[in-house]
Amino acid sequence: MPADLLPLTTTGRVPNHSQPVRVYRAALRGKTPAEIEAHLAARDWTESWRNGIYSFHHYHSTAHEVLVIARGHATITLGGEGGPQLTVEAGDVLLLPAGTGHRNDGSSADLLVIGAYAAGREWDTCRPETTNPDEARARIAQVPMWTQEPAE
Repeated sequence: MPADLLPLTTTGRVPNHSQPVRVYRAALRGKTPAEIEAHLAARDWTESWRNGIYSFHHYHSTAHEVLVIARGHATITLGGEGGPQLTVEAGDVLLLPAGTGHRNDGSSADLLVIGAYAAGREWDTCRPETTNPDEARARIAQVPMWTQEPAE
């Protein structure tokens, strides 16, 4: 399944990444959380978690992240303040390259997101208002590319 590609540019203090965000619509629709985690792990997206998406702008400077909407729906701003908004629903998969800003702008009460990181890399949480963007860009440049797409 081909991904929709959403290129982002640096937005204020959010570095984003030269690689575009990849959105795989309905790629994992109908899968249970355990099936989603197994699917991701088989593609080297590990260190999975189950929760939602923070309601403040943030990004990860040490790892590429995948978000799978397991249940519910959400509206997400990508790239930092003023960035594009995207509505996602159950089954959608988002690959966020390191440095990609994201924020939950509203979601259904039943939202369940499963997240994981390429090659199980340790992740950090950077907020634009408290993170030095030059230091974050240096860390982002050291993150190796993922070896497999999280959905195909």
